[in-house]
Amino acid sequence: MPPAKKANKGGEGINSKLALVMKSGKYTLGYKSTLKAVRSGKCQLILLASNTPPLRVSEIEYYALLSKTIVEHYKGDNSPLGTACGKYFRVCTLGITDAGDSDIIRSIQKD
Repeated sequence: MPPAKKANKGGEGINSKLALVMKSGKYTLGYKSTLKAVRSGKCQLILLASNTPPLRVSEIEYYALLSKTIVEHYKGDNSPLGTACGKYFRVCTLGITDAGDSDIIRSIQKD
C-alpha cells in the first residue's frame, strides 16, 4: 500500500509563511511601490489578490516577465490578503523583496 499523501494546506500554508515574511523580511504594499520594486529588479515574488483589476494584473505580469519575477495569484480577494499581512486595510498587490526567515519563495516555486 503506498504511503498516504499529505493534504496541501494551500491558503493556510501561504498565510503563515506570509506572516513570517511580515515579521522578518522586507516587502512593499500597494500597486505603485510594487511596480517600482519590479522595475528596479528588487522584487523576488509578487502576490496579487483575486479581485485585482485585469489591467493592473496584466501590467504587473508583463513587468514581472521582463524582470523574471514570480507572480502568485492569492486565492482570496484584497481584504483577506490584508488580514494575512497583519494589516487592518485591504491589500491588492504585495511585493516581497526579501523573504527573511520564511521559505515562501521556495514553496511557491515547488508548486
